Amino acid sequence: MTEPEAIQPSTPLQKKVLLVAIVASFIAILDGFVVNLALPAIGRELGGGLVIQQWVVDAYLLTLGALILVAGSLSDHFGRARILQWSLAGFALTSVMCGLAWNGEVLVVSRALQGIAGALLVPSSLAMIVTSFSGPAQSKAIGQWSGWTSAAAIVAPLIGGVSVDLLSWRVIFFINVVPAAAIWPMLAGLRASDAARDKSKRIDYPGALLAMIGLGGPVFAFIEQGRLGWTSPFVWVPLLLGGVALGFFLFHEGRTSEPMLPLGLFAIRNFGCGNLATLAIYGGISLGFFVLGIYLQQVGGMGATAAGIALLPGTVILMLAASYFGGLAGKYGPRWFMTAGPLLCGTGFLMSLSVQEPLNYWTQVFPGQVVFGLGLATLVAPLTAAILGAVPPEEAGIGSAVNNAVARIAGLICIAFAGLIVGPVFTREGLYNALLVTAGLFVLGAVASAVGIRNPVRDAAGAAVPDQTSDDGGPLGAAS
Repeated sequence: MTEPEAIQPSTPLQKKVLLVAIVASFIAILDGFVVNLALPAIGRELGGGLVIQQWVVDAYLLTLGALILVAGSLSDHFGRARILQWSLAGFALTSVMCGLAWNGEVLVVSRALQGIAGALLVPSSLAMIVTSFSGPAQSKAIGQWSGWTSAAAIVAPLIGGVSVDLLSWRVIFFINVVPAAAIWPMLAGLRASDAARDKSKRIDYPGALLAMIGLGGPVFAFIEQGRLGWTSPFVWVPLLLGGVALGFFLFHEGRTSEPMLPLGLFAIRNFGCGNLATLAIYGGISLGFFVLGIYLQQVGGMGATAAGIALLPGTVILMLAASYFGGLAGKYGPRWFMTAGPLLCGTGFLMSLSVQEPLNYWTQVFPGQVVFGLGLATLVAPLTAAILGAVPPEEAGIGSAVNNAVARIAGLICIAFAGLIVGPVFTREGLYNALLVTAGLFVLGAVASAVGIRNPVRDAAGAAVPDQTSDDGGPLGAAS
């Protein structure tokens, strides 16, 4: 039996690529979540009520999710380091605009622009890792990237809570300028090492427009239906328009010669099934932390900072163990890590069904957070490696973009439905309902992984050979 390929020490260039990729993705993902605990303070200062508060969160997620696909194409077309430079500058500028906003409308517009820049950050940074590392070293690097960037979504409540309680909600935006300025000189040095690109390829702008309308219409309807009702034309017309646009988007992508979303990628087993698992798993993560964070404050009586600290155990475990599990998955394959991880995550949230009033954090919440953190550390790196390892290297940018878009859209949809799950008034019973739905989503992710994911075949030298076969077992593009 051939021994697995050994992990070689990283070169100075690879270390620089990994650092830049982690910092750029961290701040983009962080800003999707850090604002949550600041919403009451924003409402008190800028006014606008619940509607403005909702849009402060969703304007960012909407443009991020809608444009992340075309961002992947731009990354492949113009070069990963170049796009990363442009987007980092835009993200710093729009962050300052958010921090200086003098009313709710200006903040919402600034957040939407910030989402555009954020959409360019994540695919470019991850694609740089995929093209700079190979074999088990790639899996380990993706594990480190996954640990830090996934931690951004979980550590965000702590950062937001401390900023609100001790300083100002505006600090959460101004602070983005510091890491952006720190890695800017490194990016200038990486431009020369950018992967070769084919400038003859066209950008799929019609597809990007259809994707924006297709996602924007339904999201607008889900947000505004609570205020206007489903019978309002301002709700059902955008919903209908979005549905039609999504249909035209799929039709267009299937016919155009250079699509921004190559539908053929989903015929690759690990890519298609991995994104199905991503949809369920990240929907569960978003819904679970959304309801648990609110419950700890509104029912459990915790302050913003205390609630943020209460949700930190999973972050610590993820950051410490993600690289280790990424390395194991590189040696033994991702399938069973992607199966066991979601089951542990779901178990962790089910353990919080012991929550009673008055709240005892150490016996009712903390143990479940530890189990969840272990599950998350087990699955994130293998999940990313399985999906991106299945696509050809020249399509790493769009592969990364699709996977990140699926993760962001999953969270957006699940949070939009949170009111239907929890009910009009947040109670312990509503929390129980949300925890059960969250656990169910994790189980779906585990099933999709166990049934759909294949471990890569290794060649005579022990190196992994990506499985780029279609669901029927034949080569991609082969006649059925």
